[in-house]
Amino acid sequence: MALEAQEVVALRLEKLAKGGPAAPAEALAMVAEKGAAMGEAWLAASAAMLKGGDVHRTTAAFLNPYRKRVRANRRRLSR
Repeated sequence: MALEAQEVVALRLEKLAKGGPAAPAEALAMVAEKGAAMGEAWLAASAAMLKGGDVHRTTAAFLNPYRKRVRANRRRLSR
């Protein structure tokens, strides 16, 4: 996930640097998705803990929403 995240950062910086109407929309999406991802991650980790998950399962549950978003952003920005 770390390498994919770095690729997303690079692709986003390129898009922002080019400007145009897509740049402000990308900047807003970038900020908005953080809150949504955090909420989803928190709920997933809480559910994993309530099911008796150990620290590894809980951490994996927490990271999964971020992993999905990073992968989706990489695909979208690579087009």
